[in-house]
Amino acid sequence: MNDTLIFIIALTSTLILTVISERFLIPYLRSVKMQQKILDIGPRWHKSKEGTPTMGGLGFIASSFVVFVGFGIYMTLSDPSVSAWRLFGAYGYALLCGGIGVIDDYAKFFKKQNEGLKAWQKYLLQLVVSALFLIVLVGKGGLTTELHIPFSSVYVDLGWFYYVLALVLLTGIMNSVNLTDGIDGLASSVTAVVGAFFAVVSFALGSPETKLLSAVVIGACLGFLVYNFYPARVFMGDTGSLFLGGAVIAMAFLINDPLIAVIAGIVYVCESASVILQVGYFKLTHGKRLFKMSPIHHHFEKCDWSEIKIVTVFSFVTLVFSVIAYFGVRI
Repeated sequence: MNDTLIFIIALTSTLILTVISERFLIPYLRSVKMQQKILDIGPRWHKSKEGTPTMGGLGFIASSFVVFVGFGIYMTLSDPSVSAWRLFGAYGYALLCGGIGVIDDYAKFFKKQNEGLKAWQKYLLQLVVSALFLIVLVGKGGLTTELHIPFSSVYVDLGWFYYVLALVLLTGIMNSVNLTDGIDGLASSVTAVVGAFFAVVSFALGSPETKLLSAVVIGACLGFLVYNFYPARVFMGDTGSLFLGGAVIAMAFLINDPLIAVIAGIVYVCESASVILQVGYFKLTHGKRLFKMSPIHHHFEKCDWSEIKIVTVFSFVTLVFSVIAYFGVRI
């Protein structure tokens, strides 16, 4: 079975299994009252979303797990060039990120509010799992301290500082995807496009590990969109968004071009930057706001953009920057 066929079957299988699993998961989440709480400081029109089942990410994580493990075992046994450590290390990292989301979502459930783990607790866990991922890559020869500068043939050896930057990128992208998950279908749509970008790059570079991971990411996002597109019948929760964030940045490290995730994932970066700028400007000006609301998708909501328009525009922007990012990869 060649790589292209594996990619197609893995993507399609994950999509179908996600659609099926969510069909049964949503009623269960509703029955145990695993429902979204809406912050009073959020957009007032989001109050109508309160009570929508959350932790829907469990459905696409379970589906991707079945497909990824099955094809992962097949690939490592049939193709000596496939690194089991890189393959399962990357997916394992995404799973651990999703596990942090599970803890956070359950904390919200038991507290009966929209705040789970404290920020420092969540970030500490993210640092730990990110460090473990780097240890696996370094220990198995999949990582050097040389950083590729996109759109050039330049590699800069950063020495020990590379690991500091790597931790910032790993946790930063992960949390940025989490922030992007603020309106119906946004994180799923944007991440499906980013997943497609990594799929194209993986075929150009001949990276079988990235091919499989991108396939299950695309399939998971498209399958989840069946229920998450406006009006959403389920939310992925931190469980799903942290899993997807972990998978996205893991793929960037698998192709040894981590900075490329910042370009292809420009929407993620803008979401985080808008929060940082809003908070900083608010403190410096003693109460003034740079945006009508942050993250940036809420600003556009307050500019009377519909959720569907925001998702469409943000996905198109992601597509454009993914095309640009492709020319920045060292093929």
